[in-house]
Amino acid sequence: MASPDEMDFPPRDMAKEQLGKLLFYDKILSGNKNTSCASCHHPLAGTGDGLSLGVGEGGKGLGIMRDTGSGSDAIAERVPRNAPHLFNLGAREFVRVFHDGRVEQDSSAPSGFNTPAGDAFLMGMDHALAAQAAFPPTSNTEMAGQAGENDVADAAAAGDLQQVWSLLTARVMAIEEYRTLFAAAYPDLQVPENVTFTHIANAIGAFEAAAYRADNSPYDRYLQGDNQAMSKSAAEGLKIFTGKGQCASCHSGKFQTDHDFHALGVPQIGPGKGDGFNGHDDYGREQVTGDANDRYRFRTPTLRNVAVTGPWGHDGAYNTLEAMVRHHLNPEQSLNAYDTAQAVLPSRADLDTQDFIVHNDDTSRFNLANSIEINPVALNDNEIKLLLDYLHALTDPNSLDLRHTAPARVPSGLPLAD
Repeated sequence: MASPDEMDFPPRDMAKEQLGKLLFYDKILSGNKNTSCASCHHPLAGTGDGLSLGVGEGGKGLGIMRDTGSGSDAIAERVPRNAPHLFNLGAREFVRVFHDGRVEQDSSAPSGFNTPAGDAFLMGMDHALAAQAAFPPTSNTEMAGQAGENDVADAAAAGDLQQVWSLLTARVMAIEEYRTLFAAAYPDLQVPENVTFTHIANAIGAFEAAAYRADNSPYDRYLQGDNQAMSKSAAEGLKIFTGKGQCASCHSGKFQTDHDFHALGVPQIGPGKGDGFNGHDDYGREQVTGDANDRYRFRTPTLRNVAVTGPWGHDGAYNTLEAMVRHHLNPEQSLNAYDTAQAVLPSRADLDTQDFIVHNDDTSRFNLANSIEINPVALNDNEIKLLLDYLHALTDPNSLDLRHTAPARVPSGLPLAD
């Protein structure tokens, strides 16, 4: 085992990072100018939002205080999946992003990436994390708004992603301060008109990759030869992680992920992705590959900073790390005994009625249980405690205070908070 080093990450570019920091927090990139990337990936919520399922365009507040909005501006639905954390996703080995891996590097594709945009995807992306940044602004639920509310939302609803990117780029470049920042970050560009959404996404990706790098945990220092860096209980937990617990069969490598997709039978909650029972199920990787063998498979997440990135699961079904660990040890039993009260979902009557439709359907739950790929593992309570101690040792202390990653203002003049 080895700890990550400089070669595992892209080179730094301070001008690009500074530009990306402002864009990451600027609501100018949403259709109704009321949502930023940081609305769902905030440093004070472990680069997520602390909710089981995201509250996108139309919501108010940050983190667990975010609500569903009000009146005609209220959200149309919950975001169907948990807002994933951003820690270390800029590392070179992360070539797939999103829970279903729908954006991934592919040298045979015209853009170098397979994405929902197909051959129409933007050219010149620096890495998968930058490519990921291009898609939330194209989602009516996440950032664009609903059809009829603005021109960005209309283009998103029509599936015209190129138009979405063009409209948003024009908005940004109409602001003089941004024109100056782009000139500093991209000195090879001759005129502002040459800026495309690729430059916006690459700047955001550069910021995320640098600001949310996390590779100085007690575990890292332990690997580097400091035998006192981890507690004795965490060291014992590491032995369980790599041995009896069988965790390392999927959570392997420098970042504790095999970058593959697995069906674990995590309870399905929320509005779903249009699959299965009345369209409220979520078939995961199958939506990307079209292969029924990929049904209910989701990407193995990195475990770096895992203790601060809850709720856990592709849909945030579990509100404690221990509950997520125990699910892995006996997935079918955990699925059938799932307590829906632990889901962190801002209440609204019409949305509440959808949240557990699939989970409460016996046939849907049976099908999910039947897909489970991992076998039960018997650990006693003390072994689970030791395992959790190790998982906590994966937290980089530099990630515990990320206030410096937030700007005091953004060039658009829009408010940072709702």
